[in-house]
Amino acid sequence: MIACEDIPGHPDFCSLLSLSAVSIELRYATPDNFVQRAIYGGLDCAWLRREAAAALLLAAAWLSAQRPGYRLLVLDALRPQRVQEVLWAELQGTPLRQYLADPERGSIHSFGMALDLTLLDPQGREVDMGSGFDEMSLLSHPDHEAEHLALGLLKPQQLAERGWLRAAMRQAGFQMLSTEWWHFDFGDRVAVRRDLPRVL
Repeated sequence: MIACEDIPGHPDFCSLLSLSAVSIELRYATPDNFVQRAIYGGLDCAWLRREAAAALLLAAAWLSAQRPGYRLLVLDALRPQRVQEVLWAELQGTPLRQYLADPERGSIHSFGMALDLTLLDPQGREVDMGSGFDEMSLLSHPDHEAEHLALGLLKPQQLAERGWLRAAMRQAGFQMLSTEWWHFDFGDRVAVRRDLPRVL
Protein backbone atom coordinates (compact mmCIF):
# COMPACT_ATOMS: atom_id res chain seq x y z
CA MET A 1 0.00 0.00 0.00
CA ILE A 2 1.15 3.53 -0.83
CA ALA A 3 -0.49 6.74 0.36
CA CYS A 4 -1.53 9.01 -2.51
CA GLU A 5 0.40 11.82 -0.82
CA ASP A 6 3.61 9.76 -1.22
CA ILE A 7 3.23 9.23 -4.98
CA PRO A 8 5.13 12.40 -6.10
CA GLY A 9 8.75 11.34 -6.33
CA HIS A 10 7.92 7.62 -6.16
CA PRO A 11 10.13 5.78 -8.69
CA ASP A 12 7.31 3.55 -10.00
CA PHE A 13 4.96 6.40 -10.92
CA CYS A 14 4.90 9.01 -13.68
CA SER A 15 3.11 12.36 -13.60
CA LEU A 16 0.59 12.83 -16.39
CA LEU A 17 1.61 16.49 -16.43
CA SER A 18 4.98 15.39 -17.83
CA LEU A 19 3.33 13.79 -20.89
CA SER A 20 2.96 16.61 -23.40
CA ALA A 21 1.49 14.26 -26.02
CA VAL A 22 -1.79 13.87 -24.12
CA SER A 23 -4.35 16.30 -22.72
CA ILE A 24 -5.67 15.99 -19.17
CA GLU A 25 -8.98 16.96 -17.61
CA LEU A 26 -9.57 14.88 -14.48
CA ARG A 27 -13.34 14.96 -14.07
CA TYR A 28 -13.45 13.78 -10.46
CA ALA A 29 -11.37 16.80 -9.48
CA THR A 30 -14.31 18.94 -10.64
CA PRO A 31 -18.11 18.83 -10.28
CA ASP A 32 -18.36 17.64 -13.92
CA ASN A 33 -19.04 13.97 -13.11
CA PHE A 34 -21.93 11.70 -12.19
CA VAL A 35 -21.88 12.63 -8.48
CA GLN A 36 -21.81 16.34 -9.49
CA ARG A 37 -19.14 17.33 -6.99
CA ALA A 38 -15.35 17.23 -6.77
CA ILE A 39 -14.40 14.07 -4.91
CA TYR A 40 -10.59 14.13 -4.99
CA GLY A 41 -10.53 16.52 -2.06
CA GLY A 42 -7.30 18.16 -3.12
CA LEU A 43 -5.47 14.88 -3.82
CA ASP A 44 -3.10 14.94 -6.80
CA CYS A 45 -4.38 12.09 -8.96
CA ALA A 46 -2.67 12.96 -12.25
CA TRP A 47 -0.44 9.87 -12.07
CA LEU A 48 0.00 6.43 -13.61
CA ARG A 49 2.47 3.65 -13.01
CA ARG A 50 5.43 4.08 -15.35
CA GLU A 51 4.57 1.06 -17.50
CA ALA A 52 1.02 2.33 -18.11
CA ALA A 53 2.30 5.85 -18.81
CA ALA A 54 4.78 4.52 -21.38
CA ALA A 55 1.97 2.60 -23.10
CA LEU A 56 -0.23 5.72 -23.07
CA LEU A 57 2.50 7.58 -24.95
CA LEU A 58 2.60 4.78 -27.54
CA ALA A 59 -1.17 5.11 -27.98
CA ALA A 60 -0.90 8.88 -28.37
CA ALA A 61 1.89 8.56 -30.95
CA TRP A 62 -0.07 5.98 -32.96
CA LEU A 63 -3.19 8.18 -32.97
CA SER A 64 -1.18 11.23 -34.02
CA ALA A 65 0.42 9.30 -36.90
CA GLN A 66 -2.85 7.75 -38.09
CA ARG A 67 -5.07 10.76 -37.55
CA PRO A 68 -3.05 13.99 -37.42
CA GLY A 69 -4.49 16.65 -35.13
CA TYR A 70 -6.41 14.25 -32.90
CA ARG A 71 -5.34 13.80 -29.26
CA LEU A 72 -6.13 11.62 -26.29
CA LEU A 73 -7.89 13.36 -23.38
CA VAL A 74 -7.40 11.66 -20.00
CA LEU A 75 -10.53 11.94 -17.83
CA ASP A 76 -9.37 9.78 -14.93
CA ALA A 77 -6.18 7.90 -14.10
CA LEU A 78 -4.97 7.10 -10.59
CA ARG A 79 -8.05 6.82 -8.37
CA PRO A 80 -6.97 6.18 -4.78
CA GLN A 81 -8.74 3.54 -2.71
CA ARG A 82 -10.33 6.20 -0.49
CA VAL A 83 -11.91 7.85 -3.56
CA GLN A 84 -13.18 4.48 -4.83
CA GLU A 85 -14.82 3.97 -1.44
CA VAL A 86 -16.58 7.35 -1.72
CA LEU A 87 -17.94 6.45 -5.17
CA TRP A 88 -19.01 3.00 -3.97
CA ALA A 89 -20.90 4.53 -1.04
CA GLU A 90 -22.51 7.09 -3.35
CA LEU A 91 -24.08 4.29 -5.42
CA GLN A 92 -25.20 2.12 -2.51
CA GLY A 93 -28.57 0.51 -3.14
CA THR A 94 -28.58 1.31 -6.86
CA PRO A 95 -28.01 -0.91 -9.92
CA LEU A 96 -25.28 1.52 -10.98
CA ARG A 97 -22.77 -0.28 -8.75
CA GLN A 98 -22.19 -2.64 -11.68
CA TYR A 99 -20.07 0.16 -13.16
CA LEU A 100 -17.66 0.25 -10.20
CA ALA A 101 -15.15 -2.23 -8.85
CA ASP A 102 -15.89 -3.20 -5.26
CA PRO A 103 -13.26 -1.37 -3.18
CA GLU A 104 -12.57 -4.59 -1.25
CA ARG A 105 -11.37 -6.23 -4.46
CA GLY A 106 -9.79 -3.02 -5.66
CA SER A 107 -10.24 -0.94 -8.80
CA ILE A 108 -7.42 -1.20 -11.33
CA HIS A 109 -7.47 2.61 -11.17
CA SER A 110 -6.30 2.33 -7.54
CA PHE A 111 -3.10 0.66 -8.71
CA GLY A 112 -2.34 3.34 -11.32
CA MET A 113 -2.94 0.84 -14.13
CA ALA A 114 -6.27 2.03 -15.58
CA LEU A 115 -7.38 5.06 -17.56
CA ASP A 116 -10.61 6.70 -18.59
CA LEU A 117 -10.23 8.78 -21.73
CA THR A 118 -11.74 10.14 -24.90
CA LEU A 119 -10.60 11.92 -28.07
CA LEU A 120 -10.15 15.59 -28.93
CA ASP A 121 -10.56 16.72 -32.53
CA PRO A 122 -8.06 19.08 -34.24
CA GLN A 123 -10.00 22.07 -32.86
CA GLY A 124 -9.58 20.75 -29.31
CA ARG A 125 -13.22 19.71 -28.92
CA GLU A 126 -14.30 16.39 -27.45
CA VAL A 127 -15.58 14.09 -30.18
CA ASP A 128 -19.13 12.74 -30.05
CA MET A 129 -19.02 9.19 -28.68
CA GLY A 130 -22.81 8.78 -28.53
CA SER A 131 -22.89 8.88 -24.73
CA GLY A 132 -21.04 10.93 -22.16
CA PHE A 133 -18.17 9.93 -19.92
CA ASP A 134 -19.59 8.13 -16.87
CA GLU A 135 -23.01 7.89 -18.52
CA MET A 136 -24.16 4.75 -16.76
CA SER A 137 -26.51 3.35 -19.39
CA LEU A 138 -26.51 0.65 -22.06
CA LEU A 139 -25.59 3.32 -24.65
CA SER A 140 -22.11 3.32 -23.09
CA HIS A 141 -21.64 -0.45 -23.43
CA PRO A 142 -19.36 -1.54 -26.29
CA ASP A 143 -21.04 -4.96 -26.22
CA HIS A 144 -24.39 -3.37 -27.21
CA GLU A 145 -23.11 -1.17 -30.05
CA ALA A 146 -24.33 -3.24 -32.99
CA GLU A 147 -27.82 -3.36 -31.52
CA HIS A 148 -27.84 0.38 -30.80
CA LEU A 149 -26.61 1.13 -34.32
CA ALA A 150 -29.39 -1.02 -35.80
CA LEU A 151 -31.98 0.79 -33.68
CA GLY A 152 -30.63 4.21 -34.66
CA LEU A 153 -29.61 5.03 -31.09
CA LEU A 154 -25.95 5.34 -32.11
CA LYS A 155 -24.65 6.78 -35.39
CA PRO A 156 -21.95 5.24 -37.57
CA GLN A 157 -19.67 8.24 -36.95
CA GLN A 158 -19.99 7.84 -33.18
CA LEU A 159 -18.99 4.19 -33.44
CA ALA A 160 -16.12 5.14 -35.74
CA GLU A 161 -14.80 7.53 -33.08
CA ARG A 162 -15.04 4.82 -30.43
CA GLY A 163 -13.20 2.56 -32.84
CA TRP A 164 -10.33 5.04 -33.21
CA LEU A 165 -9.98 5.31 -29.43
CA ARG A 166 -10.02 1.53 -29.06
CA ALA A 167 -7.52 1.00 -31.85
CA ALA A 168 -5.05 3.47 -30.34
CA MET A 169 -5.30 1.91 -26.89
CA ARG A 170 -5.32 -1.74 -27.98
CA GLN A 171 -2.22 -1.47 -30.14
CA ALA A 172 -0.39 -0.06 -27.09
CA GLY A 173 -1.42 -3.05 -24.96
CA PHE A 174 -4.52 -1.78 -23.15
CA GLN A 175 -7.70 -3.82 -22.70
CA MET A 176 -11.22 -2.42 -22.76
CA LEU A 177 -14.31 -3.13 -20.68
CA SER A 178 -17.58 -4.40 -22.16
CA THR A 179 -19.60 -1.78 -20.23
CA GLU A 180 -17.66 1.50 -20.65
CA TRP A 181 -16.30 2.82 -23.95
CA TRP A 182 -13.93 5.17 -22.06
CA HIS A 183 -12.19 2.66 -19.71
CA PHE A 184 -8.94 0.82 -20.45
CA ASP A 185 -6.75 -1.37 -18.22
CA PHE A 186 -3.05 -1.99 -18.71
CA GLY A 187 -1.81 -5.45 -17.78
CA ASP A 188 -3.65 -8.49 -16.49
CA ARG A 189 -6.20 -7.48 -13.83
CA VAL A 190 -5.55 -10.56 -11.68
CA ALA A 191 -1.80 -9.97 -11.72
CA VAL A 192 -2.21 -6.24 -11.04
CA ARG A 193 -4.31 -6.90 -7.94
CA ARG A 194 -1.95 -9.67 -6.78
CA ASP A 195 1.44 -8.14 -7.46
CA LEU A 196 1.21 -4.35 -7.27
CA PRO A 197 0.69 -2.02 -4.31
CA ARG A 198 -2.64 -0.27 -3.99
CA VAL A 199 -2.70 3.51 -3.60
CA LEU A 200 -4.69 4.65 -0.58
